[in-house]
Amino acid sequence: MAIHESGENYLEQILILSATKEKVRAVDICAALGFSRPTVSVMLRELRENGFVTDAVGGGLALTEKGRAVAERMYERHCLLAEVLMALGVSREVALEDACKIEHDLSEETIACLKTHLLAFKDKKNEAR
Repeated sequence: MAIHESGENYLEQILILSATKEKVRAVDICAALGFSRPTVSVMLRELRENGFVTDAVGGGLALTEKGRAVAERMYERHCLLAEVLMALGVSREVALEDACKIEHDLSEETIACLKTHLLAFKDKKNEAR
């Protein structure tokens, strides 16, 4: 199964939640994403069936290796895009929101170029200090 934007969002959210919670539960995802329990249940079933998520030992959800790879890729893109937007002068709140909207659609080439330019911008900024 090819993963779609909504599935990527769920996996990324599980990754984020797992950094602060011992057990990530469906109700945590509902609260974080603002979706109903039935909607979340349907997506989690699909993610389980396709090998992205499994039930964690002791309860909760766990990312499989395949799911973690997708989640980390999306989270890295999200952070990079938000940082680029903030470097351009976009407020943090808007940058984080916009990054979420565009992180799924950009090519690897564009992401690599943005990363290169952001690093160059940071280096230049550090030299000026």
